[in-house]
Amino acid sequence: MFLVIIFTSSFLFSSYNALDFCVGDLSAPQGPAGYSCKKTEEVTVKDFVFSGLRVAGNTSNLSKVTITPAFSTQFPGLNGLGISVARVDFSVDGRGLMHTHPEATEVLIVIQGTLCAGFISSTNKVYLTSLHEGDVMVFPQGLMHFLINVGNSSALAFTSYTSASPSIYFMDYAWFANDMSTYILQKTTFFDHDQIKRLKRVLGGTN
Repeated sequence: MFLVIIFTSSFLFSSYNALDFCVGDLSAPQGPAGYSCKKTEEVTVKDFVFSGLRVAGNTSNLSKVTITPAFSTQFPGLNGLGISVARVDFSVDGRGLMHTHPEATEVLIVIQGTLCAGFISSTNKVYLTSLHEGDVMVFPQGLMHFLINVGNSSALAFTSYTSASPSIYFMDYAWFANDMSTYILQKTTFFDHDQIKRLKRVLGGTN
C-alpha cells in the first residue's frame, strides 16, 4: 500500500509539473526539433498571439503572390506544437509556383477570389480543381502542388501546416536559382541549354 501511495503521489506531482508548452527562445539557434524553450518566467501572453496576418502582402514580384508566414520564427508560441499558419495574397494572374513541403501537410481555405489548385501524387496522377470562397483543400505531405489566381480580381487564402516551421521548396528556384552548371542541369533534366540559361537569368542563377 505504501508503494501505491508513493507511486500515485509521484504521478500526480509529475503531472502538475508537466511541460504545457515550449515557447521558442528566438535568441538561440534553431535545431531539427525547433528552438529551445524560453524560461517560464520570461513567457508572456504576447508569445501566444500573432497579428502579422492582418496586413496584405506585397505582390509586386515575379509570381504576383506573397506568403506571410506565422511560423515558429515569427510566432514563438507555436514552437514544438506541430502546427503553423500563413496568409497568401494573390494579384490578378498570381501564381503559387510548383512547390512542396517535405515535412508538412497543408490545409488551405479560400477567403476571397477563385483559385485553380492541384497536386501531383507519387504515381504522377494530377488532382486538379477550382476553389471558391469558403472552399478548403488539403495538400498531402511532400507532394508537389500549385495555386493559380484564375479570377478577375485579387485573391486571398489562409493555410495551416502540420509543422511549426515548414520548409518550402519551389521547384523552379531549386533548379535555376543556384550555381549548378548548365551542363549538369542539361544532363539531368529535359531542358535544353538555351532554356536553362534563360531561366537562370530570370531567377538569378549562375553558371
